[in-house]
Amino acid sequence: MLKGTVKTGSRVFSTSLMRQCVCKDARAYSVLPVPRDEEEEAMLHRMMRVDHAGEYGANRIYAGQMAVLGRTQTGPLIQHMWDQEKRHLAKFNEILAENRVRPTFLLPLWNISGFLLGASSALLGKEGAMACTVAVEESISEHYNSQIRALMEQDPDRYTELLQVIKEFRDEEMEHHDTGLEQNAESAPGYWLLKAVIQLGCKAAIRVSERV
Repeated sequence: MLKGTVKTGSRVFSTSLMRQCVCKDARAYSVLPVPRDEEEEAMLHRMMRVDHAGEYGANRIYAGQMAVLGRTQTGPLIQHMWDQEKRHLAKFNEILAENRVRPTFLLPLWNISGFLLGASSALLGKEGAMACTVAVEESISEHYNSQIRALMEQDPDRYTELLQVIKEFRDEEMEHHDTGLEQNAESAPGYWLLKAVIQLGCKAAIRVSERV
């Protein structure tokens, strides 16, 4: 047998060709491009870290809302939105694992605070839960839009797969936002104050999660 070949059954494969296939398959599986330098790696890791944290927090918020309103007529609607958030989180878990991105050290904090925010807003009734949804999803959508703009300005062809994921998730977050408004979020007691406070917390969480 020729050096550099592997016999499998009745077929003979070039080991170099096998390596190329493995590399190609691995690259096709990953959403992030191989970083060109340390600066790009740091940028992508910050993006994925905060996106993962945001989706993790959103999951905990919906868990809190379901704990209070899960057996009401609003339960199936909240569950539907939560199921989409679960899929978002699973994708970012996959991306972090594939690319060895460290998640934020603050996940235990987001675990508790997210659940408490969801449960406390739901204690105000359906409108309170929806007001929380509007505030959070608007903040997440704006954050995703800022990432989309940044990636488009740099090299849209290089980040095609990543942009596709972020845009898809952004659209679903906006769908949740619009659903909240349709479900009378603005009728919640102190809606504008509640929204402002929640969004202030979201912006702070985004900034911290990128770095810590």
